[in-house]
Amino acid sequence: MGQAMLTNLKDLSLEELEAFIAGLGKEQYRARQIMRWLYRHGASSVEEMTDLAKELRAELGRTARISSLDPLAVERSRDGTKKYLFGLQDGNEVESVLIPDDGRLTLCISVQAGCAMGCRFCLTGMGGFARDLTSGEILDQVLGVIRGLGPGEQITNCVLMGMGEPLANYECVKKALGIMASDLGFGLSRRRITLSTVGLIPQMKRLFAEGVPCRLAISLNAAAQKVREYLMPIARRYPLSVLLAACRAFPLPPRERITFEYVMIQGVNDAEGDAKRLTQILRGIRCKVNLIPLNECPGIPFRRPRGTSVLLFQKILIEGGYTTIIRESRGGAISAACGQLRGKIRES
Repeated sequence: MGQAMLTNLKDLSLEELEAFIAGLGKEQYRARQIMRWLYRHGASSVEEMTDLAKELRAELGRTARISSLDPLAVERSRDGTKKYLFGLQDGNEVESVLIPDDGRLTLCISVQAGCAMGCRFCLTGMGGFARDLTSGEILDQVLGVIRGLGPGEQITNCVLMGMGEPLANYECVKKALGIMASDLGFGLSRRRITLSTVGLIPQMKRLFAEGVPCRLAISLNAAAQKVREYLMPIARRYPLSVLLAACRAFPLPPRERITFEYVMIQGVNDAEGDAKRLTQILRGIRCKVNLIPLNECPGIPFRRPRGTSVLLFQKILIEGGYTTIIRESRGGAISAACGQLRGKIRES
């Protein structure tokens, strides 16, 4: 049986793995052992799973495979940020970014090869869209980075802010997040996992209804409908007013807030009036705001705002009662900053 026909164990949730093991006529609890080997111990072969019976290992060897991603290249920025280029089996490439900050190690991972959202300020979407990643390919980015960590280093936070729109790949992302948060997987608490979306409202509602373990960040980037439409085509399908109404209705856990990400672009959305409008339209939403001065790069037709504009914008929001943080993106020197990830994709 060719490798492509074998079941990739990393594409299975715990429940799916239990069903797979039961289909082999074996005890379901073996699935938990296998999960620990895959994610806690980073096993790359069934033979490493020494607490499984030899007969089961042989059967798994005939019916299953264990995927793996090793970086094709790793670039390091002066600020300590690392960018990893991963090659997928079909020739597509995706990028992940590891960001050290105040004792934390945050890993930014990709969920699609390319992106179909077409945001005008983001380099990823300019390369087109190839396909969704499988849950195994999402998780393998984490494992591929973990293998290269030094003694005592461990990933403390994971953000789905790399290539692609997470909620456009809902089922695979949901499965991957479940494993990230599981004690059998990476054991990250939901407050250490953040999913960033352009605002796909039906999938956002599912996220809360199904209890997917993550915090929500929404790429807002405008305080007026016409400006958001200009920057983000998705705003035509889900108007700003409808998106914000949905946010007001979300059943947020206690002490949790939605993060609104606001990429600031000179002469487009960085005026004093934009800040004042933003303080009004966010009323009634438990939230905080991250201001992200645009990361300029070739191919993006916009300029970074002046520092004084950013500080005034922040001041207005704070005076309006909103926690507002200026996020200076890391890794710009190696094109690893927000909106700069590209990889290489093969459009179908």
